[in-house]
Amino acid sequence: MPRRLDPVELEFVETAPVRLVFAAEVRAEPAAVYRALAEDVEGWASWFRAVTSARSTRGGAGREVRLMGGTRFDETIVAAEPGVRYAYRVDETNVPGVRAMLEEWRITPNGSGTRVQWTMAAAGPAPFRVGLRLGRAGMGHAFRDAVRSLDRRLTAPAA
Repeated sequence: MPRRLDPVELEFVETAPVRLVFAAEVRAEPAAVYRALAEDVEGWASWFRAVTSARSTRGGAGREVRLMGGTRFDETIVAAEPGVRYAYRVDETNVPGVRAMLEEWRITPNGSGTRVQWTMAAAGPAPFRVGLRLGRAGMGHAFRDAVRSLDRRLTAPAA
């Protein structure tokens, strides 16, 4: 059953009780990475294996994301800075225990490519926080796999 979460703002990415931060380097240019994250929401399912569907809602002000295993998120975009960052807050989910969640993708030029950093910020009771921390390695693997897949997609020669 979906539950409403606390409506946190962008600063939550720095103040959340649990912050999981992952980073990777890609060959794709910052503008291309940003477009894939923020403008091609439907395309997430083609490069982020855990995502089964994603779509923009409310004229681009929100997102609806479905993950493997039936997890659902209804989100509000809280930052959309082309070539710099893309962030969204989870407003409603079926994940048990979570009270607030915000994710931020930072995009930084790095030589001829891009440094991509993903931060998941969350709040919930102690068992939820412990579970999230225990899942860190798996989430890091999923992030790295997704970013590699995105990079291949963005840098593949045109057919």
